[in-house]
Amino acid sequence: MNRTAIVTGAASGLGFEFSNLLAKDSYDLILIDINESKLKESKQKIEEIHPIRVSILICDLCKPKIAEYIYEQVKDRNIDVLINNAGYGLYGFFLETNWEIEESMIHLHVLTLTHLTKLILKNMVRNGSGKILNVSSMAAFQPGPLMSVYYATKAYILSFSEALANEVKGTGVTVTVLCPGQTKTNFENIAAKNSNSKVGRVNRFTSDPVKVALYGYYAMQAGRSTAVPGIVNKFIVLLVSIIPRLITVKLIRKIQIKIRR
Repeated sequence: MNRTAIVTGAASGLGFEFSNLLAKDSYDLILIDINESKLKESKQKIEEIHPIRVSILICDLCKPKIAEYIYEQVKDRNIDVLINNAGYGLYGFFLETNWEIEESMIHLHVLTLTHLTKLILKNMVRNGSGKILNVSSMAAFQPGPLMSVYYATKAYILSFSEALANEVKGTGVTVTVLCPGQTKTNFENIAAKNSNSKVGRVNRFTSDPVKVALYGYYAMQAGRSTAVPGIVNKFIVLLVSIIPRLITVKLIRKIQIKIRR
């Protein structure tokens, strides 16, 4: 029997690329997303190329108790890999941004990710094997004015994942957190739509989602705890650990304002 993997936010972007990589390695897939048409399209594309079983769950990961619902659908299957990839952003000053969108973001990035990880992890530890990949961001390493809630939730994912990676050592289970920089996905469009603003500029350091997914996938398979793709991104992480935090926050604000012009 093939191994089985769950991927959230699998309809497009990094989620779709992770799904392709898993399919190449003969994992059966459980793909989760709110976008039914895109998810069905992704399922069809994968099944046309790879002789694996692909199941889909159409659900809103921002809703309360959604992790329990997902677990009820998959609890009879042995889950070997969990990739918590789903996420979105919101630009703007905190006083002016939409609370309902921010509340949903917190629920998605923090509550759903944490609860689903807890539910799946118990079975993995019981079986003595399994891999979890949580997708954070370069935003996790510093506060982010004009995207304050997004940066904060991504910092939570980084901290939670690194702590959990340490806790599960010796169990046969590994936890990896991927922290990519700006990537050519639909993230910018969604963030702009949520904020009623223009799409941010794509700079020359914007990463290819295929390469980012491959980097994260290899890091997960190798059992690394933290994965930052790209030499420039690694340098930035080192830099923000040295620069005083007050200066870092000022720099991030200037960058965000420049991007939105």
